[in-house]
Amino acid sequence: MPAFDLPLTELERHRPDVGEPADFDAFWLRTLKEAAQAEPLVSVRPVETGLRLTRTWDVTFRGFAGDPVRAWFSRPAGFDEPLPAVVEFAGYGRGRGLPHERLTWVNAGYAHLLMDNRGQGDAYGCGGDTPDPHATAPGGPGPAVRGLLAPEDYHYRRLITDAVRAVTAVRELPGVDPARTVAVGNSQGGGLALAVAGLVPDLAALLVTAPLLCGIRRALDLTDAGPYGEIASYLAVHRGAEDDAYRTLSYVEGVSFARRAQAPAHFGVGLRDTVCPPSGAYAAFNRYAELTGTDPRKEIHAYPFNGHEGGDAVQVRRQLAWVRAVLGGPE
Repeated sequence: MPAFDLPLTELERHRPDVGEPADFDAFWLRTLKEAAQAEPLVSVRPVETGLRLTRTWDVTFRGFAGDPVRAWFSRPAGFDEPLPAVVEFAGYGRGRGLPHERLTWVNAGYAHLLMDNRGQGDAYGCGGDTPDPHATAPGGPGPAVRGLLAPEDYHYRRLITDAVRAVTAVRELPGVDPARTVAVGNSQGGGLALAVAGLVPDLAALLVTAPLLCGIRRALDLTDAGPYGEIASYLAVHRGAEDDAYRTLSYVEGVSFARRAQAPAHFGVGLRDTVCPPSGAYAAFNRYAELTGTDPRKEIHAYPFNGHEGGDAVQVRRQLAWVRAVLGGPE
């Protein structure tokens, strides 16, 4: 697929108005206040993985509406001092899988929490373990359209709340330096990480690649791939529901979260990405922290000949070097 979005020179100046609802802040303040009524941790249980250089725990924490959410928490073996914590969010349709699948951050010397995606896990990978008991509102079968017609019912309201609560939970786990907590994600995970950066004011750093939920209205006009295609297919059947859907989507728009963020941020994007069009990532990057009165360190890396995979391992190598420079890694 050749480049199909704006030229790079225009992407670098792309600062769209995304139609932010007047009660955006009140909506999320109310949502997170309700979730915070429950203590975050439910259980922390050590598991045997067959890995001798990594210690892992099966963690359950309380997310949206106090629902139990599963996660894997891992640390490098032999380190007892508090470590910086990386909270990672998985891609669309994927669950937390098995604990030995994601070892990059642990091998780099960080504590690592991988959050399960409620109501997902059946599309690829090794499955998930967290149901979504609230997925009963009108909408299609895919997560992107569950409860699409009302922001209070929308799947991503619940998933974003879970992501914020994951940060609260990891900060209470033993051997974690709560002041050095990082949010990481690619695709849907990138959209969740960006939302966390906008909702958790003391996050230490953000690492996001090919984020979903950024520049949503434009993405729906550009692509029928991936989650945006599910939304388009739903609206093709439910003619006349566009206004309700667009209103709901405005409450999970990544550009609005980016405007409220203040942590140092590292972005990556493939310019041939038809799943999460690059104009969304650039919109979030270009408007990042504009409401906070801060000027955090930030950078973006574009890969002109790559699609949704972006920079892949090259991008991860850049992330490892960047986050160590920003907050200092374990010695």
